Amino acid sequence: MKIDREFWQKPQNLLLSMTFVMSFLFATWQVLLNNFVIERAGFTGVEIGILQSLREVPGFLAFTAVFVLFVLREQTFALLSVATLGIGVALTGLFPSATGLYLTTVLMSIGFHYFETMNKSLTLQWVDKSTSAHFLGRALSVKAVASLSAYGIIFVAMEWAGVDYLWVYLLAGVAGLVAIAVVTIGFPRFNPAVEQHKKLIFRGRYWLYYALVFMSGARRQIFVVFAGFLMVEKFGYSVGQISALFIFNYVFNFLFAAKIGRFIGVIGERRALLLEYSALIVIFLSYAFVTNATVAAGLYVVDHLFYAFAIAITTYFQKIADKADIAATASVSFTINHIAAVVIPALLGILWVTSPGAVFLTGACFAVISLILSLNIPSRPEPGNEVLVGHVRSALAQKA
Repeated sequence: MKIDREFWQKPQNLLLSMTFVMSFLFATWQVLLNNFVIERAGFTGVEIGILQSLREVPGFLAFTAVFVLFVLREQTFALLSVATLGIGVALTGLFPSATGLYLTTVLMSIGFHYFETMNKSLTLQWVDKSTSAHFLGRALSVKAVASLSAYGIIFVAMEWAGVDYLWVYLLAGVAGLVAIAVVTIGFPRFNPAVEQHKKLIFRGRYWLYYALVFMSGARRQIFVVFAGFLMVEKFGYSVGQISALFIFNYVFNFLFAAKIGRFIGVIGERRALLLEYSALIVIFLSYAFVTNATVAAGLYVVDHLFYAFAIAITTYFQKIADKADIAATASVSFTINHIAAVVIPALLGILWVTSPGAVFLTGACFAVISLILSLNIPSRPEPGNEVLVGHVRSALAQKA
């Protein structure tokens, strides 16, 4: 028993355990959201845009995580963040009004974004470069299992048993709090291999990584905010149907995400991202003009499948980064990722009222820009070989 316990108590398993709890909680919040806000709070595209913009504010402020590290270890901070997410989810169903949903969403989002920041930092520190793409694929598989568990429970509870939104949110949040308490007790404290900088770091030689992260945040909003909203508002999908779409998506991730991670490790970050963004251009153009509910669902599924290829942005950074920069740069990169995320949902929510198709045409433009940026990634990125064009020498980068 002691040997089994020691075998299990590895940093990688801690990361996967926290990821499972976080994903279960967030999946519960996300899959119910569009139906909940329309049925109980009377949201239109304007209100959902505001809510999603508010949800991204904690992500925009993720750079503050580096200052929290003066007080908390990264591991402790990550665990507390998941607990905060659980509290936010538990409270969501109790406040079915615009103001209530805005407040509970911000609380939930604080936990979600701080965890994602710490999780990314710890992963890049604890997992070797040679296996990080595969590990990140495994993490997506774990997210898929957690999400599938949430969707399956929700489908049975709401479609068959008629359980109210309030109780689904409350019970999921409490279950998450209990689970993260068990994880906290079950793992020892792990020491960092390299002491991390506890200050904001913005290096010139990372500029392409920052640009890719920024555009990734812009592209993500189109899918997260408006693709699901399209399913409900335009095509009248129910909670059960939305859950079924999510279940299909995550079954694919469970089966293939780790293989995609290994595939990225073989073909390299440049080719992986070129493949992703080429596909997204076609997908967003199709979203703009779709009129058939089944075709829209197919686009939704295919769109989600390419999420795994975003692993390549993270592994690209790991290959060009100084080890001591990882925690600080993870914080800064999340803020960069959410600059667009804070503004875009509200602006496109207003555009949605007059032209939903124009929202997805905007997404196609984001994908084109990302494709152009990806062309600048070297086939073998490393310190000193970060880009093909626009190279910033390390000496200059240290002053940046």
